[in-house]
Amino acid sequence: MSDAGFAVDVRDVTVAYREKPVLWDIDLEVAPGVLMAVVGPNGAGKTTLIKAILGLIKPAAGEVLIHGRPYSQQRHRVAYVPQRGSVDWDFPTNVLDVVTMGLYGKLGWVRRPTKQHKAVALEALRKVNMEAFASRQISQLSGGQQQRVFLARALVQEADVYFMDEPFQGVDAVTERSIIELLRALRAEGKTVVVVHHDLQTVPEYFDSVLLLNVRRIASGPVEDVFTEENLRVTYGGRVGFVKFVRQQSGVDNA
Repeated sequence: MSDAGFAVDVRDVTVAYREKPVLWDIDLEVAPGVLMAVVGPNGAGKTTLIKAILGLIKPAAGEVLIHGRPYSQQRHRVAYVPQRGSVDWDFPTNVLDVVTMGLYGKLGWVRRPTKQHKAVALEALRKVNMEAFASRQISQLSGGQQQRVFLARALVQEADVYFMDEPFQGVDAVTERSIIELLRALRAEGKTVVVVHHDLQTVPEYFDSVLLLNVRRIASGPVEDVFTEENLRVTYGGRVGFVKFVRQQSGVDNA
C-alpha cells in the first residue's frame, strides 16, 4: 500500500501567522494502517498541522508527502473531515447530497451524479446508521447526526489516508462508539487515519499511535511508548493534574 514507506511524511514544516510561529520545525512520519491521535493544549497547532498537510495553509518552510508524493499529486487518495463547527449547516441541501459531494473528486463538478453514485452514497450512510435520514435537510440534524454525515462523505471517497479534526466533539456516547468502530474498520482495511483528539482519557483505548504537539513536536509513535507522564507534562506545560488518573484508567499505572 505504501509507495515510499510512510503514508504521511511531514518534513521540517513551520507555519507562522504574522511572523509568530504556530508550528515550528515539525517532523512526523505516519506508517500505513495506523490510527493516530494528535493531542495537545488549545493553541498547540493541531488543526493548523492538518490544514498544512492538506495544503489549506501554506507553510513558511518544509514539505509534506503523502505516500511518497506531494499532496497535490495525491489529492485523490486523501479524505478530510473538518471540525463540525466550521461548516455552514444552514446551507439548503439534504443529507444524500452532502455525501454525494464526496464523489466530486471522481465526477468533476460538471457531471451529474448517476443512480450508481447515489447508491454508493446511500451505502456510506448505511455504514454510519444514517440511511433513513437521506432526504433530511442537514440543518435539521443533531450534532452527532451531522458528524455521521461528514464521516459518510469521507467514506465515499475511498481514500487511503483520512484526516479528521475533532470527530468526537459534541456527540453522544453511542455515536462516539460507532465512530471509533468505523475508524478501526478503516485501519483493518489498511487505511491510515489521523485524528485531532482532545480527550486524553480515551487515547490508550482508541488509538495505537499518538502525536503530542505544542507548537513543536514533543513526541510521536506507539501509544505505549509515547503516552507517558513525562511527555504529557512537557506537552501541557506541567498543567496535568489529571495525568495520573488517565494513566490509571488506561492500566498503565496501578499505583
